Amino acid sequence: MKKRSKRLKIQRKQLSAMLSKALVQEYKVRSMRVRKGDTVQIMRGYFNGVEGAVTNVDYKKVVINVEGATREKSDGTIMFVPIHPSKVAITRLILDDPRRKDILERRAISKRSTGQ
Repeated sequence: MKKRSKRLKIQRKQLSAMLSKALVQEYKVRSMRVRKGDTVQIMRGYFNGVEGAVTNVDYKKVVINVEGATREKSDGTIMFVPIHPSKVAITRLILDDPRRKDILERRAISKRSTGQ
């Protein structure tokens, strides 16, 4: 049981992405965990420059699905291309969760106190 919970904790931490320059100026935080509903811009790969909302976050595979990053299969169905969170930049945060606001405030205060 401990090994499994430790592994999922590490995978959750790997689901963080950098914030855009405007959000860094606003919140004084460089990175945040990606969440369903956030708007991200893909920075690397075939879909470089595509901006869209996160539709799914897969903790086990450590990938996200973005609205604009899709491919058509040979049978005609459209599927999402999995993107690693380190290859995206968050351009708009969903702040309807009060815990997420608290995280931003706490991390900004710690940055100010250490002088970074």
